[in-house]
Amino acid sequence: MSATTTPTSPSPYIPVRDDWLARRSEPILEPELPIVDPHHHLWDRPGWRYMFDDLLADTTSGHNIVATVFVQCRSMHRASGPDEMKPVGETEFVNGVAAMSASGQYGKTTVCAGIVGHVDLCLGGRASAVLEAHIRAGGGHFRGIRHITAYDADQTLMNPAYSPPPGLMADQTFREGFACLAPLNLSFDAWLYHPQIEDLTALARAFPSTGICLNHVGGPLAVGAYAGKRQEVFANWSQSIRALAQCPNVAVKLGGMAMRINGFDFHEKADPPSSDTLAAAWKPYVETCIEAFGASRCMFESNFPVDKGSYAYAPFWNACKILARGASTEEKAALFSGTASRFYRLEL
Repeated sequence: MSATTTPTSPSPYIPVRDDWLARRSEPILEPELPIVDPHHHLWDRPGWRYMFDDLLADTTSGHNIVATVFVQCRSMHRASGPDEMKPVGETEFVNGVAAMSASGQYGKTTVCAGIVGHVDLCLGGRASAVLEAHIRAGGGHFRGIRHITAYDADQTLMNPAYSPPPGLMADQTFREGFACLAPLNLSFDAWLYHPQIEDLTALARAFPSTGICLNHVGGPLAVGAYAGKRQEVFANWSQSIRALAQCPNVAVKLGGMAMRINGFDFHEKADPPSSDTLAAAWKPYVETCIEAFGASRCMFESNFPVDKGSYAYAPFWNACKILARGASTEEKAALFSGTASRFYRLEL
């Protein structure tokens, strides 16, 4: 089980407090609804451990989680060998977790049914060899990569673990690396900040045969240079979202809005937020995405354990179900499992 986590160095992440999370308990809404969680991490860091047993404690907390997709987080990189090959260690590690899950010994959830790793696309054409190494290491689970491009001129918004330059998605060498994905039937997960969505739209138009998934509704910022500008940011973000949605090769993940950069103060309250509180805060973003992309290109995501500093797993999925109350049966199936299964080509 997770211990209370306190990262030992300055972090963009909100520390997890299990005793605080335990103050909120809710009945599970629609407990039979199948859910594919298409975005979680696994790591063992100083002061913060979230491994297979920790994930299982969350996925078995009441909702019907049938499968999950792991997304890269610099976990278990190789300690030696060529630098460009070190991220393959993460896929090797996660494939081991997938094998444990596939044994059936740990419950019904197919954990890490899909794996999204990391390849430095600035390798250009040399990225192909690294992608092929991931495919071999993935045991049939490797589905694509994430190369984080999140950048802002306000350096207080930057994650110290990543230092992408501005304009990376337009860089010729980056695009040469990006061009290696489609021939291998691999997708791209995009994590960026909302002012960069237009750059992603240009990338998606340039590579229409490559599946792209926008993470965390496109990272609407609300702190630092964007503090006190939520309405202005929302107007710019929603315009960019609608333009991006015109690219049929792009899907979007609905979640990941509990990081410091999003400016919500759930973690500062005496008690964890209710699912109703979460749904109310996220409704404008979720409704805009679903209206623009359609349910067939939207998928709810947990972003655990990153978002666990603000709420527990069960209330999060309750909030998603509240947000989907107006959806048809077919739309709800897409939002909670169908879109993720199709995008990541899961065999469930």
